[in-house]
Amino acid sequence: MGLDRRSFMTAAAATAVAGVVVSKVSMASASAADVKDLPRVKQEMVAPPFVPKHDQVAVGGPKVVEIRFEIEEKKMVIDGDGTEIWALTFNGSVPGPMAIVHEGDYLELTLVNPESNMMEHNIDFHAATGALGGAGLTMVQPGEEVVLRFKATRSGVFVYHCAPGGAMIPYHVVHGMNGAIMVLPRDGLKDPQGNAVTYDKVFYVGEQDYYIPKDEDGNYKKYEAAGDDFGDSLEVMKGLVPTHVVFNGAAGALTGDAALKAKVGETVLFIHAQANRDSRPHLIGGHGDYVWETGSFDDVPATNLETWFIRGGSAGAATYKFHQPGVYVYLNHNLITAVMLGAAAHVIVEGEWNDDLMTQVKKPTAIA
Repeated sequence: MGLDRRSFMTAAAATAVAGVVVSKVSMASASAADVKDLPRVKQEMVAPPFVPKHDQVAVGGPKVVEIRFEIEEKKMVIDGDGTEIWALTFNGSVPGPMAIVHEGDYLELTLVNPESNMMEHNIDFHAATGALGGAGLTMVQPGEEVVLRFKATRSGVFVYHCAPGGAMIPYHVVHGMNGAIMVLPRDGLKDPQGNAVTYDKVFYVGEQDYYIPKDEDGNYKKYEAAGDDFGDSLEVMKGLVPTHVVFNGAAGALTGDAALKAKVGETVLFIHAQANRDSRPHLIGGHGDYVWETGSFDDVPATNLETWFIRGGSAGAATYKFHQPGVYVYLNHNLITAVMLGAAAHVIVEGEWNDDLMTQVKKPTAIA
């Protein structure tokens, strides 16, 4: 049964988490921070799997980095069979765009909820310090916008997501309303010995679990408007078994013409975010040279991992320098999830083959 906008507002208000008043009180002390003399820069958001232009090592002192998220409720096809979902998105993508700052910078977000949307929304930054990660200060109804600023006090990669309260929190998250932020150390990434770790490019992978209701004939249902699936989706979600687990919004979204591209000799920083479930990233044919499994760049990175672990509700990072050309598969190494539900991407690497690293000694022939 569908819910109109008024019903959605009432339901969300009734389930809103306690703490909004506390958060509003805290705003007075936050505004006492004198940032008026800091330089301001506008960071242009780009769609995943790409990330904004940035300095790996901070140039100059702290800055106020301004970003803008416009909430878009949109119908998306999530597999090759035409299965649809009314996705709830930041800037129209699943995951939402990545913002990048340095430790000590301020991130200032303008969050816009257009009048055309059905639902109220907000944002919880796992990178932020303060009650609800800013969720209590960013609740916007359709037709409203809000500005939130927080200081990036910890380095690492962190999840953000919508968190309106009660059952609306998981409902929004599993409809795509999540993303990641990277807070780099001011002097850049370091290996276990304290030496600089640099990268040539970044691939930002958001792993998304969906819970699509089926009709009495076993076909995935389609809905006329955002929110019409609310009751049906909650029933599927209670089973804790996703119907789809995909990278960057849809099965195959990072394959074919949209496959990730690299070259032999390039070092890639893979950032993997999962706002709801545990994941086990693996690069078939490669390794994690340096892995910040918990996402914290303050921690000494693990080295030479074959598979690493991303806790649900967090993001992690890993670097790999490619040594051979070919098609690599980056996937969740729960292979059922990867192969049958969709959590896999391709990395196409160009360059010269090195027989010393791998060679076919004998082609397949009849058994002698």
